[in-house]
Amino acid sequence: MRVPAEAYAPSSRPYDGLPDVEYPFHDRDIIVTACGRICMQRKKINVSTVLAGQRLGVKEVDNGIWIVSFMQYDLEYIDLEQRTLQTIDNPFGTRLSPMS
Repeated sequence: MRVPAEAYAPSSRPYDGLPDVEYPFHDRDIIVTACGRICMQRKKINVSTVLAGQRLGVKEVDNGIWIVSFMQYDLEYIDLEQRTLQTIDNPFGTRLSPMS
């Protein structure tokens, strides 16, 4: 039996990272800070360090209620008055493989 180091082969395709993400239907773009926050109307809101450095789209859907999107996925709602987050159901869904 071979160990993983013996089976490894580097990819022949270079990784160029994510393409530039634009949000034409959102009110504005915000870049997530290194500590996982976005700043809106002088309020700091924790999003996630996983998205650090990424551009998010935000759109006001009601008075003081904003929806936050990453690429084509809506992530959460932000209530700026209360500084609260309301998550949206997992956009990726659960994937259950059938038992064989």
